[in-house]
Amino acid sequence: MATLIRMPEVAAGATEIVLSKWQVSVGSSVKVGDLLAEMETEKAVVDYMSEAEGTVYKILVADGASVEVGSPILVLLGAGEDGSAGDALLGGSAAASTADAPAPAAAVVSAPIAAPISTPAAAPVTAAHLAAPVAAPSGNGGRRFVSPIVRKLGAQLGVDLNQIAGTGPDGRVVRRDLEHFVATGAPAQAATTAAPAASTVSAIAKQEYSSSYVTVPHTGMRRAIARRLTESKSTVPHFYVTADCKVDSLLELRKRINESSPVKISVNDIVVKAVAAALMDVPEANVIWNPEAMHKYESADISVAVATDGGLLTPVIRGVEKRQLSNLSMEIADLASRARAGKLRQEELEGGSFAVTNLGMFGTKEFTAILNPPQSGILAVGAAAPRAIVEDGEVVVATVMTVTLSADHRAVDGALAAQWLAAFVKRIENPLSMLV
Repeated sequence: MATLIRMPEVAAGATEIVLSKWQVSVGSSVKVGDLLAEMETEKAVVDYMSEAEGTVYKILVADGASVEVGSPILVLLGAGEDGSAGDALLGGSAAASTADAPAPAAAVVSAPIAAPISTPAAAPVTAAHLAAPVAAPSGNGGRRFVSPIVRKLGAQLGVDLNQIAGTGPDGRVVRRDLEHFVATGAPAQAATTAAPAASTVSAIAKQEYSSSYVTVPHTGMRRAIARRLTESKSTVPHFYVTADCKVDSLLELRKRINESSPVKISVNDIVVKAVAAALMDVPEANVIWNPEAMHKYESADISVAVATDGGLLTPVIRGVEKRQLSNLSMEIADLASRARAGKLRQEELEGGSFAVTNLGMFGTKEFTAILNPPQSGILAVGAAAPRAIVEDGEVVVATVMTVTLSADHRAVDGALAAQWLAAFVKRIENPLSMLV
């Protein structure tokens, strides 16, 4: 029996997914559990496994297309079926959609679907169900293809998409083309009708005395970061606890390890290990808030903040308390590398009760961080630098690092946060205790 595969909701709350790359082609045999395609969400790449079996008859969207959740993307034929079964399925899907939700005549796409299709064209389908990019006329009389999100952003920015050279499949204009076009300051189509000559001259005169800027459209990742941080700051009752740590012993231990170890250990690796040790010392702090009940974790699953060109990502390292420093260092390096390359999987960004963010390498002395819900704690780590301190009644110079704990007051009380931070300072100032 022919099967119509639709775009799944691979990330919670997602309404539009980018189909990054197909892993099958027309004529491929597919079994349940086989990899069909790579899907790109706002923050990760997700493998989409088939939930049906059959032979690929038609691929309805191209690599790189942005597709609404629930839209048809692929047709599979059952054993012994020919193309008529797939065509009937596509036609029936379009007819059912039209009957359920009548659309104006302009919404019907009569042109072929903008995707590589090696079989005969199917019956016309509605644009509401096929989120494959639609064709836009080009200046040379041919046809150019534009993804839906680019068409939407172009309308908002008043950009004439015919001026943009597409670098996607078959010359498709994709998001990076629009962003490059806007960033380079190329001329854009006016969003409104021309004003009278006097008003135009006045506007130009005003611009001579104003600062210039380039409009850079928000990426999906930047929108997701903005949404989550706004939600966190406005709905989670943050409070902050700060401490200074003497890290001379830590730096000496790190130096000795790196002199003999093939894996180079960073200060941040040891900080993450100390966070896990403190969570084991004070297990009451290894919790997250849930409206029905507190979730208390037995393992230290810790997110590590990674700065990328598109924004901040927080992949999770599982079971940090059980890992050796060398293994932990390699895991953090691997996750950071794949985060910057956009190769993280969705499951690598989910879970964890605690996070670490470190701006010390930029020379930042101290700062406070915003919680990443539903996690209940995040430790902001500043730069380690020589400072004058009083020790046994005398002023001495020590290497000091300032750390600030941001905590969710619903799950972690002030006294508990102070207890956990004291445990962390003890561990970080006595790093050998984490190696035995």
